[in-house]
Amino acid sequence: QVQLAESGGGLVQPGGSLRLSCAASGSIFSLYAMGWYRQAPGEQRELVATITTFGNINYAGSVKGRFTISRDNAKSTVYLQMNSLKPEDSAVYYCNARNVLDNTNNYWGKGTLVTVSS
Repeated sequence: QVQLAESGGGLVQPGGSLRLSCAASGSIFSLYAMGWYRQAPGEQRELVATITTFGNINYAGSVKGRFTISRDNAKSTVYLQMNSLKPEDSAVYYCNARNVLDNTNNYWGKGTLVTVSS
């Protein structure tokens, strides 16, 4: 069982930056691949970025070059650094954890709201 707690969302102007954090508890963090997903009203939840146990990273094309995902296994935390933010980035951002030894163990945080507006 894993509990995920996102933080760092808020209101930023276009072109600004924001750093999201997701703290995990309840299990061995290093056994989980981590990811960030986002969902805007009326839209499907979409993958933003993922990072495996050993640091293999994948980004959605819409954020590549602007966002950076990273993880600190010692702190059981995954981060999403968001730069050059655009209004289309506005969404609720969700943290995801997937057990690499059992992919049916899949967990979600409650989400943190990011609004990009002038």
